[in-house]
Amino acid sequence: MRIIPAIDLIDGKCVRLTKGAYESKKIYREDPLEVAREFEDAGITHLHLVDLDGARSAHIVNHKILEKIASNTGLNVDFGGGLKSDEDVRIAFESGAGQITGGSIAATDPELFLSWLERYGPDHIILGADVRDGYISVSGWQEETGRKLLPFVTGYQKKGIKYVICTDIGKDGMLEGPSLELYRELLNKTAITETRVGLSGVEDLQRPGISLIASGGVSHPDDLWQLKRIGCEGAIIGKALYEGRILLKELEPFIT
Repeated sequence: MRIIPAIDLIDGKCVRLTKGAYESKKIYREDPLEVAREFEDAGITHLHLVDLDGARSAHIVNHKILEKIASNTGLNVDFGGGLKSDEDVRIAFESGAGQITGGSIAATDPELFLSWLERYGPDHIILGADVRDGYISVSGWQEETGRKLLPFVTGYQKKGIKYVICTDIGKDGMLEGPSLELYRELLNKTAITETRVGLSGVEDLQRPGISLIASGGVSHPDDLWQLKRIGCEGAIIGKALYEGRILLKELEPFIT
């Protein structure tokens, strides 16, 4: 399972919010590049970079920091927040993003989101599924859409989406553990059944239908082992690292 630290950006600084509330902002570090280098030095290969200014402004804002991190580290960066237009996505990729995450846009303008999927391919476009009480939220988690999580994800799965970041907003920043049941159900409902003929006859086998990246609530290395056991392809860690609940050296079993 991939370990993916998160850097959330406001005013160019590393911050964390609680349940997506901007008024809960806490600044942890002044220099995102310094933080990214520390992750890379620990053996981390991927980074989740979130432009919270962009999410609030509805257009990309912190692309210069993305460019700085991408050009000064070897991290594979997935970038999200405020990507609302073809121009935003172009800037993100030209600034060094390996992948971009579309959440709000996937809920509000599926035609545009699908055009990105077609243009850049499923290895570069991540579906962001931010959920509160079973329903998709958008605009930096400030608005609820009335769309249920499962049909939202399976609909895009049928269109070719491979990677899905699912964040339980109620868990985000709370350090109370991830939504294991939510992720287990999502993995089960999106699994693909294949019929094969073996030595013992015809049998049905299941394989994952999506690469699910869990986000929100991770507070202890045991949480990571549980996410791995249920079949998550990746896990995003934020506040637990900044608060010292999980030490970088404790991630070695996942990154060696």
